[in-house]
Amino acid sequence: MDGAVAERLGERLVDEAVLFEQREPVEAGARHGHLEVVAAAGPVLDAQLARVGERAAEEGLDALGHHGLMVDAASTLAVVEIGLFPLGIVLLPTELVPLHIFEDRYKELIGECLELDREFGLVYADEDGIRDTGTRARVTEVLEQFDDGRLNIAVEGTDRFRVTKVTRGRAFMTAEVEPVEDEWAAPDEDSVARAIASYRALAAAVEAEPEEPDESSPQLAFELAANVELAPDSKQQLLELRTEQERLVLVADLLDAALAALLAARELDKRAKTNGSRLS
Repeated sequence: MDGAVAERLGERLVDEAVLFEQREPVEAGARHGHLEVVAAAGPVLDAQLARVGERAAEEGLDALGHHGLMVDAASTLAVVEIGLFPLGIVLLPTELVPLHIFEDRYKELIGECLELDREFGLVYADEDGIRDTGTRARVTEVLEQFDDGRLNIAVEGTDRFRVTKVTRGRAFMTAEVEPVEDEWAAPDEDSVARAIASYRALAAAVEAEPEEPDESSPQLAFELAANVELAPDSKQQLLELRTEQERLVLVADLLDAALAALLAARELDKRAKTNGSRLS
């Protein structure tokens, strides 16, 4: 694995006590269970890729069925057709994650993206179905290729999109999508400062030294959240917000909550270790 990729995959701010339940495999009770993700491990976990488990939202997938021809999605900002990959995770713009590709339909999708230098769309899927707002994903590196065609790849989130029409004709899902455009409004300085302060506080608590955030970045909220293990529902909410101001407020709240949970978990662990011990 490329050193820069490995570093980015391993620098997430996470403590096992904070989001343990969120990282546990979710068995979706599907008939086939064909969706799988290999999650990035945080600095307090194993530095290697860790298999999170098979995830599916089969009822939602069956309802959508099979879809149409995929066209080049990079040629225009108008409505275009792309291949979709439903997963039990949310990919944010700028976020880098590793995926394990093992089912034939998704081998075909990723193979086509690699051959033609195209992006695919990653959409969040759970027992409630598939969300209509997702993120374009660009394959940045093939980490490992197996004799049976399975792949471990690293993908990076680029632009957000909204599904406007599901199409048919391919083994993998496809849909017509349109860009998600922000309602332009510059965030206030206090919101920027608070989000960065919350990020630094969490980083200090887990004794991590991530890259210093760029306060002037128009995607600062996504960049901060991409470096922290957050629940998929929270990330999906962030993805759907249309102003950077709203995203920064939400990110700060999420980071503060993660820090509070971390400190509470550590206090409980400390008390548990001293439970029953003799006080001097």
